This record gives sequence, structure tokens and C-alpha cells, in this order.
Amino acid sequence: MKGKKVIIAISGSIAAYKSAYLIRSLIKKGAEVRVLMTPAATEFISALTLSTLSKHTVHTHVIDGDSWDNHVELGLWADLMLIAPATANTIAKMAHGICDNIISAVYLSAKCPVFFAPAMDRDMWIHPSTQNNISLLKSYGNTLIDVEDGELASGLIGKGRMAEPEIIVEQLEKYFNQTQDLKGKKVMITAGPTYESIDPIRFIGNHSTGKMGLAIAEECISRGAEVHLILGPSALKVDNSNIIISRVKSGEEMFQACALIHKNMDVCVFAAAVADYKPQSVSEQKIKKDGNTLELTLEKTRDIAYTLGKEKSNHQIHIGFALETTNEEFFAKKKLMNKNFDVIVLNSLNDTGAGFKHNTNKVTLYTKDDDKLSFELKLKTEVAHDIVNTLVNKYVISKA
Repeated sequence: MKGKKVIIAISGSIAAYKSAYLIRSLIKKGAEVRVLMTPAATEFISALTLSTLSKHTVHTHVIDGDSWDNHVELGLWADLMLIAPATANTIAKMAHGICDNIISAVYLSAKCPVFFAPAMDRDMWIHPSTQNNISLLKSYGNTLIDVEDGELASGLIGKGRMAEPEIIVEQLEKYFNQTQDLKGKKVMITAGPTYESIDPIRFIGNHSTGKMGLAIAEECISRGAEVHLILGPSALKVDNSNIIISRVKSGEEMFQACALIHKNMDVCVFAAAVADYKPQSVSEQKIKKDGNTLELTLEKTRDIAYTLGKEKSNHQIHIGFALETTNEEFFAKKKLMNKNFDVIVLNSLNDTGAGFKHNTNKVTLYTKDDDKLSFELKLKTEVAHDIVNTLVNKYVISKA
């Protein structure tokens, strides 16, 4: 934690008193802490107390008298932002982009990882709207520090207690420690679809969004890697300025971008849904609608993973994806061998919530050593974590 810059954002809950212990623990471990509070939070613990502990001014309003707190600057300053306690109200505002206080303003400006530790009464915690908002926050890449079960301020017994400060600090330490397990590694990731032109207007493509590839890129960045993302024509915005991004359109353009850097990469993740076929010839003019049919002659596109798999050196790790509808395991293992992958990630369109367009995925990982790892349906950000953990534990650490 030494030298890490942490924002502690406190919203209006009786658990706000725990923030004093939290701030003190982080500072003892060498972190530099800045504190944000909603006006409601100041009713539970004073800004003066937390200013004394953090040795910095506590920010409670975006506009304070005649001055303006630069929430953008704060969001860029931090290595991590922690909302603790995070009330149902604050969680709802974060989930839906309601920017009416200093916490939501800094949250929406933050470029760093965001953790949130909820605190609320039992029935508020289990209410579908709260659970939906938490799912939204997790789908944005934020990390939940789960509530504890016990006696609540209302006198009820159940889930809703904010995690204890030592548990929170332990999770933050684990995060900062794990960011080093890919330090010094160069990772290339392909993501999204490719478009193969028929004429200046039309193309052959698929439904890939690039969400899975981007989630893996974000996970690798968070763990210290240098990440090169080669992204097909996806509508996704890549907000992390640390990701080196190359935007391409066709399969051939994607191959050329990969071939340019492949030999210098330690890890290559082939997550893009590259078109298998392209028109043999592309019309220079829009093809007019004449007659009831249109005949196109298609030819195979270059198989990027197969081509680069033949050039793979002993120090490189290749990870592939297989989206299947029938005989899933057979075809996944066949790709694993044919394309010289170390790991292949299988997902099936027969699984509800898996595949293109969803924020979730359900995967099984097969390795060249004949390991099989199956996971339940999860958010793609969590799937990315599982994939990178497998990469690190099985291959990166063993080759360090």
C-alpha cells in the first residue's frame, strides 16, 4: 500500500464511523488518503475528525462557498477509489449516472478502479432495485466488497452490515499486490468482429461486440501488463488510456496489426470473432437490386490464430476462444491442438446469457495439459478475472 493514492468516499450511514478506522489503517500502511463525504455523512461523523486523521481537507461539496472542488482532478489523481459506506441511495446514483454530489461527481470522473462496500438495512439490501443497481455497477467493472451478516442498526438480524475495516483493507492490499503478477509482460488481445466488404455499402460480419476482449484487456492492465488491443469495428469505447489500441476493419487488417507486434508479445489472446469467409471480389460500386437473387463467391479468410500459432516461440502463451453450438468440447479441443493454443475458452450459444451481446458469459477452459476448468454464468469482467488467473497461475508464474 505504500505510496498508493486512495480516495475514501463516505455516504450517509451509521457505518460512517468505521471510516475513521479505515483511514487510519490505510495511512499506517503507507497510503495517501483523500476523503469525500456527502452532506448526510457529516451527520454521522464530522469532517474535522476525518480531516485530522487524513491530514488533508475533506471535500463535502462540488461547490463550497465561492470555491469549486475540481472533481476531475481528484478522479485522475487516485490509484483507487473506495466508497465505504455505500448506501442504497449512493449506489443508485452511481449506477444511473446521477451527478448531484461530490462522490458521484468524482466517481463519474475517475479513471482508477472503484471498490464499493455497501451498508444498509436488510430489506433495503435484498430489494430487487438495490440488487439490480449492484449488478449494474459490477458490469461497469467496479468491485463489490460484500456485506456481512449480523445485527443491523434497526435491530434486525441479516445481511446489510458494511464489511469491517480490516476486511476492506485486506481486499485493497490483495488488489494492489495482484496488479504486479503481470508486470513486465506484454499482452496482445484481439476483440470484436471483422467486416468483409461486399461493396462500398454492404459487408459480411457477425454479432460480436468485443466486450469479452475488452474485459480481458482491462484485467491485464489492472495487473500490470502492457496491453495492445486490436479491436475490430465495435461500438465499444475504450476509456483506459493505458491500453494501446489499434482499430481495424477486416480480417486481413487485423492479421497485419497482429503480425506487426506478435513476436514481441509474451501473451496473445485471440478473442475476436474473425469472419471465416470474405467475397472473392469486392464491387467498387453499390450492387443494384436486380432480380430475385444475388450470387456471391466467397473464399476463406486468413486464419490469424493458426498462422501465428505456427510462429509461436517457446516463451509465448496463446489463448483462443471457441463459440460453439454442437459437440462443443470436441470442437474446442480440436481448435486447441490445431491452432497451437495453450488454453482455449469454450462458450456455448446453448447456455442462456452466454456469447455475443450479453454482459455475462459461461465458460469452460481447456489447457494443452488436458486440464478442464468450468465456471458458472458470470459477468464478463469476472470471467476475464478467471481467465487471467488461469494464465498467471499455470503459465506466467511457472515461467517467471
